[in-house]
Amino acid sequence: MRVLVVDDQQVMREGLVALLDLVDGIDVVGSAGNGEEALRLVAALAPDVVLMDLRMPVLDGVEATRRITRAHPGVAVLVLTTYDDDESVSSALLAGARGYLTKDAGRAEIAAALRSAAAGQSTFAAPVSRRLVEALTRHVPVRPDTLPDGLTAREAEVLRLISRGLSNAEIAEALVVAETTVKTHINNAFAKIGVRNRTQAAAYAHHHTL
Repeated sequence: MRVLVVDDQQVMREGLVALLDLVDGIDVVGSAGNGEEALRLVAALAPDVVLMDLRMPVLDGVEATRRITRAHPGVAVLVLTTYDDDESVSSALLAGARGYLTKDAGRAEIAAALRSAAAGQSTFAAPVSRRLVEALTRHVPVRPDTLPDGLTAREAEVLRLISRGLSNAEIAEALVVAETTVKTHINNAFAKIGVRNRTQAAAYAHHHTL
């Protein structure tokens, strides 16, 4: 697995490179000190996963993640940052991050999260997971006239159920509709809100309190 490390702190960046060089199956192909440099290196080195810090000069990690996932959809981004506040988490996930760890994570946890990201799965630091679950299980009714991005009430309901972890079949059962109808609602909703996967959709639902 080819990994690019991005962090504006040189000591942290060099430490992560040294740490990951000790892990079997991981090849650190480069490192960057800001998001703009990361964009250039992703294009040049084609890593499988980018280990991304958030707060950086020149171009921050959220915008760098957004640009990387749009221009290089085959490259996964895993956030590794000091910050675990709701705004940082939701912004990173909406930008396309595959997972979210804090810098107190150990080598084994980071390596496992990198492998999960490369495999298309999501990993979150324990405190982040707890808060996401708590937030996503609170149902805050939304009036149709306040729905964002032109969503219909049914599309918003489908996004809310996605954020609670339901499959298409489970959503169809909950709403008493055909599974093909659910897929249509999902496709329409994803197009309206500009997301490409269920993780981003769940982050969107959380961010807009659906």
